[in-house]
Amino acid sequence: MNEVTTTLGAGALLSIAAGAVLLLLLMIIRFRLHAFLALVLVSIFTALATQIPFNQVVPTLLGGFGSTLAAVALLVGLGAMIGRLLEITGGAQVLADTLINKFGEHRAPLALGLASLLFGFPIFFDAGLIVMLPIIFSVAKRFGGSTLTYALPAAAAFAAMHALVPPHPGPVAAADLLGANIGLLVFTGILIALPTWYFGGYLFGLWAGKRFHLNLPASFLTDVERDTSVAPPPFSLVMTILLMPLVLIFLDTGLNTLSVMGVVDGNSNWVQLLRMIGKTPVALLITVLFALIAFSGRHSRKHLEKVCEDALGPICSIILVTGAGGMFGGVLRASGIGDALADTLSDTGMPVILAAFVISAALRVAQGSATVALTTTAALVAPMVAATTGLSEFDLCFIVIAIAGGATVLSHVNDSGFWLVSRFLEMDEKTTLKTWTVMETLLGSIAFLLAFIGSLLL
Repeated sequence: MNEVTTTLGAGALLSIAAGAVLLLLLMIIRFRLHAFLALVLVSIFTALATQIPFNQVVPTLLGGFGSTLAAVALLVGLGAMIGRLLEITGGAQVLADTLINKFGEHRAPLALGLASLLFGFPIFFDAGLIVMLPIIFSVAKRFGGSTLTYALPAAAAFAAMHALVPPHPGPVAAADLLGANIGLLVFTGILIALPTWYFGGYLFGLWAGKRFHLNLPASFLTDVERDTSVAPPPFSLVMTILLMPLVLIFLDTGLNTLSVMGVVDGNSNWVQLLRMIGKTPVALLITVLFALIAFSGRHSRKHLEKVCEDALGPICSIILVTGAGGMFGGVLRASGIGDALADTLSDTGMPVILAAFVISAALRVAQGSATVALTTTAALVAPMVAATTGLSEFDLCFIVIAIAGGATVLSHVNDSGFWLVSRFLEMDEKTTLKTWTVMETLLGSIAFLLAFIGSLLL
């Protein structure tokens, strides 16, 4: 999205951004205005306050809304179909039972988190979480208690892997800009991601589950009736359906990583074809079709069609609110708030690794997008890194992780991911701030602290 030239200074822009966030929270929490309406209204007010020309206000709003929907709508729709097919056919219960039999009832959140860490290596955060939600809800339904006890450890696992470990695009792009060795970054990222998830996601999830009681989503409890005369699918089929998008998506992320490393020619036709197949919407579409074929021998086509149809209804609100969150973040980006903040912070004289974290965190808070914060910060600190002598290969990896940590903290109302989690778990905004936002901040902060300590020791 193109930025709009404005005569406002950095202080004025940041004040407008802070006021917009406060106004949004006031509308939603105090006056109980629907989040979709509140986000659209505040986006318009923010565009006008930051002096975006009148004839560019609506295109700016639609640009932010459309770009978010382009990334989210297909993914959420196809992911919801996969999840509902697993749920209705009994596949989610089969996997939940298997996990519990292996780990035991008291370790159910740990089992879900470890499974999500494994699935989260190649698959993006939102795609992985959407597919895993039926398993999470099945476990929560079986054992009771707050859904957060089971959802947060899994969500944190996907978030940590997505932010810190290649082949995810954020760390790969930052490594490329800073000249870090991607193979070494994989090793370093995993070593930091595991304790980051355990302390910032798993243990916090257990605490949050005791502190905040969250019921199962109503959409999960009022699903299509299962045909109890049909045996549930075998564990092997369930795992095949879950692993298929992971393997396919790894074609894209893995080949992208190899292309950046110079191992393969990224412009060759076979690489482009495999990467197209591995794009998340295509990978999820292939998985949906495979699941429909696999279950067609057990259920009628009419029943499976009904399952897919009913999977789409509950997600309409999720998609619209998430798109509106992207609209708000898009307005903030177009107004130049992020650049104004980065320029203010770039000449502070801080150590490179600390400056990387602070700039990335500030950009994340100001405009919402973790990807924009990560890639923008990497581009900003690249000259600082090049001018700093004595940096080892490990130091470069730690700087990438510090940037990723900053881009993770303080997910709030200008982040489309905030609304995605809030709406899927049917969690009000205040509780989302107290749980999801705090967890994301813990994950980012712990990752930075571990990277900072590593830079001192190695």
